[in-house]
Amino acid sequence: MTAAPHVFEAPRFAQFRLKAAVIDLDGTMVDTADDFTASINGMLARLGERPATRDEVIGYVGKGSEHLVRSVLAARFSSDEAQAHYDEALAAYQAEYASINGRHTQLYPDVEPGLAALRDAGLGLACVTNKPHRFACALLEQYGLARYFALVLGGDSLPRKKPDPQPMLAACAALGVAPHEAVAIGDSENDALAGRAAGMATLTVPYGYNHGKAIQTINSDGIVGTLLAAATCITRHHASLEATFQSPTT
Repeated sequence: MTAAPHVFEAPRFAQFRLKAAVIDLDGTMVDTADDFTASINGMLARLGERPATRDEVIGYVGKGSEHLVRSVLAARFSSDEAQAHYDEALAAYQAEYASINGRHTQLYPDVEPGLAALRDAGLGLACVTNKPHRFACALLEQYGLARYFALVLGGDSLPRKKPDPQPMLAACAALGVAPHEAVAIGDSENDALAGRAAGMATLTVPYGYNHGKAIQTINSDGIVGTLLAAATCITRHHASLEATFQSPTT
């Protein structure tokens, strides 16, 4: 049974008004699994190997291109052979992806209305993804979403990527907010781990990839159906805080 949507159960976040949202891309805003699969299969064809299924690729998505390529190779070669093919395979994958980025993708429901609602609620927005920066920016531009974000960080923007908290902390610093004043919104355990490690609130959408695992296994502060639902929850959280502060004391 799917968990009912809820938000901010963790007491440590209850007293804070949120000022920023750091949002994942693949599996959260855009369904890119078919682009990944097509690019991986183009790479595998160059190596003369059997193609991957969409489900196989989804199980590897979320930890960056390097992890995706290594995982696909590991399923087809010995450890030594996979390492020997890695540089060639990664270059081939990136070339394939550059040629089709966005061709087989689609926005998830209520993404742009959700971004607009988050912005209208006074939150600064950053996109933090493990996708290479140039591919992320091109995809956001393609769907007209780039204008909502003050910052876009890719998996190659900093020395470390999610689930390390470094990109989340960098996004908060760029937006001028403390981590406890920001919420990380994503579809996978990596997003929640990075957000929690940075000291942020965390929300999870239920329709993404999460490395093939059930969404209820993620330790986040709530499951929200869409980005628009996330904005509604945050607005209600702010209203609750205001009502608490305005209540007369006895």
